[in-house]
Amino acid sequence: MNTIIVASKNPVKIQAVKNGFEKMFPEDEIVVEGIAVASGVSHQPMTNAETEKGALTRAENARMIRPDAEYWVGIEGGVEEDGGQLNSFAWVAIASNKGEMGKGRTGTFVLPPKVTQLIREGKELGEADDIVFGQTNSKQKMGAVGLLTHSVIDRCEYYEHAVILACIRFTSRNKDLFAVRV
Repeated sequence: MNTIIVASKNPVKIQAVKNGFEKMFPEDEIVVEGIAVASGVSHQPMTNAETEKGALTRAENARMIRPDAEYWVGIEGGVEEDGGQLNSFAWVAIASNKGEMGKGRTGTFVLPPKVTQLIREGKELGEADDIVFGQTNSKQKMGAVGLLTHSVIDRCEYYEHAVILACIRFTSRNKDLFAVRV
């Protein structure tokens, strides 16, 4: 049995991790638990580097709190300026009990001007989405990606792909590929 600790209590993130691990390790029994930990970055990360650091810090903080697990997963959503537009994305960092680290990033999409303006004024993306779309706690539901794609891609599915990408180094078929240093 593999115990996976998600560095969040957000049910969307917990489900995305469960789905991703079950797809990558279909022969394993997977137990996923969420815990609240600090990200070590801004409430709304504003660069790719800050967002990646938040995911890595979350995974490491979860490991310190629950050292008995096989894997610890940090997921951090962020935004970054690009040519006057604000792009949204998330990083997933997975630490293993063997001292390995896997990382994956979601796809990127451009936020609409009204949401962008609210973020520039200091709002977090989920809060800005709730204001613009008349929602409540959308970040624990479909998120910006679900709102903007009209549920074609929901937040769980969006994170799930990055979880799968972060798991690449942990599969038995790929372990030797990552053991070689060039």
